Amino acid sequence: MFTGIVETLGIVRSLDEAPPGIRLEIDTGQLANGVQIGDSVAINGCCLTVVSCDAGTMKFDAGSETLARTNLGQLAVKDSVNLERSLRVGDRLGGHHVTGHIDATGTLDLRIDDHDWSTFWISYPEHLQRQLASKGSIAVDGVSLTLVDVERDRFSVALIPHTLQVTTLGQLQQHDPVNLETDVLAKYVETQLNADR
Repeated sequence: MFTGIVETLGIVRSLDEAPPGIRLEIDTGQLANGVQIGDSVAINGCCLTVVSCDAGTMKFDAGSETLARTNLGQLAVKDSVNLERSLRVGDRLGGHHVTGHIDATGTLDLRIDDHDWSTFWISYPEHLQRQLASKGSIAVDGVSLTLVDVERDRFSVALIPHTLQVTTLGQLQQHDPVNLETDVLAKYVETQLNADR
């Protein structure tokens, strides 16, 4: 479980073939301190298991399913990624409950910059519509955000200068893909509503 509060930016050091997936090595700096093999870390919101950790780097295996359903399959060496270690019991929950299980990828449809602030319009697959509500929560590339407006095929989020500076969201441009995870509570509500049909 995660909060959607990014701890640091990592840099992709290598992407090595490990059929049917890849082994991803990331420079994580001090975030690697205290992390052990087997721990969970969210990379752009996608929960992966640490398979190696030393001297400020971590390695992860990403399978074909993960690569197909997230934007991790489009990463290249030197790309930045959002990193968050999993919650420990008693940690402060600064964002919202994020599982690290990506529901779909969306696309940055429109970016409106206003001084140091930005509004993003992000397109999303139709099957997520019933899980989105204005003032509800969503994780975009692992960043906990509040939905502003929700339309049939896109939603908007307002980004403060801090978020733009300390996450990969500040680097996004129109048409870039993003990982989306809807609020886990909305998933359960939709499942219960559909069960009555």
